[in-house]
Amino acid sequence: MSTETEILAEVEALKAKFSDTKTLYREVCVLLFFRYGITPTANKLYQYVRRGSMNVPTEEVGKFWDDLRHRARVDIQHPDLPEPIKAAAAEAIAALWSQATEAARGELAAARLELQADAERAQQAQAAAEQALAEAQARTEEIRGQVVQMQECLQQAQAALEAERRAHAGTQARVQQMQSQLQDAARQQQALQDGFAAELAKAREAVEAANERATGAERRALKEIEQERQARGRADNAAEATRQKLAQVEAAAREQAVEHAAKATRLEIDANQAKLALDTAIKAQAGQEAQVAELQRQLTDSQQAASRHEAEAKTLQALVERLAPVPAPDTSTPARQGRRKAGSSGA
Repeated sequence: MSTETEILAEVEALKAKFSDTKTLYREVCVLLFFRYGITPTANKLYQYVRRGSMNVPTEEVGKFWDDLRHRARVDIQHPDLPEPIKAAAAEAIAALWSQATEAARGELAAARLELQADAERAQQAQAAAEQALAEAQARTEEIRGQVVQMQECLQQAQAALEAERRAHAGTQARVQQMQSQLQDAARQQQALQDGFAAELAKAREAVEAANERATGAERRALKEIEQERQARGRADNAAEATRQKLAQVEAAAREQAVEHAAKATRLEIDANQAKLALDTAIKAQAGQEAQVAELQRQLTDSQQAASRHEAEAKTLQALVERLAPVPAPDTSTPARQGRRKAGSSGA
């Protein structure tokens, strides 16, 4: 804080303390002269106080100097001393007082300079502290901005992570749905295989029964041929019925084979579609490769099973063709009967 600032602060304090303008001017004179060593003048007083007219500070400055001279005069009250000696003694004492005042004023000025230097150093320290505080505040603002940016980045990363989690959950749900569909298809295929196996077993039993019936009929026919010709007609009718039944069994077996082939084709198409869907799911979720491999293995097993069923159907068809009865021979002459018997014995 500079001297001028201190004086202004002191004057403001005196203004608050003294409401009378003349008294205020006298107090400012004392302040300037005795505390700061400044010779008070009317202009300087008015510059600090700024009250009343210029006559008031002029009068108060004159009164201040008169009062100061009166106080500096020493009156020697001694009846034995002549007046010139009294005057000389008074002037000497006044000079001593003036010198003492000057010495005190010099010490006051030195102390003021030291205090001013201390004040300047304190101001410099305060300025440095304020600059450091400003730098710290700027750095704080910068760090705060970085923290805000980091928080925004964190929020964006969290949002992206949440979206990725939702996408992953959706992918897993689709994969599970596909797995469920494949399991349903596998169950349907197994049911078809079981049904086809049951139908095939029934067809085999029917063929065996037909073979047995045909064998028995052929034996009865051979016996009846030897007995009477009329029984041959009944045998021919029984053989024709057997041929029709075998033809029906063969047609049914063929229809079942065609239906099974169509079902196997549909299952293969569904499996291919499921494989394409699984390939898409594999690209989104690498961790499902093992399951896809297992599904592919199951599909291969299903295709192999279908191939085996088709081969069994073909074998059954060939067996039916082999078991078809021989056309009825002509019984018009005994020679033909003999040849037919020989042929039957050779068969």
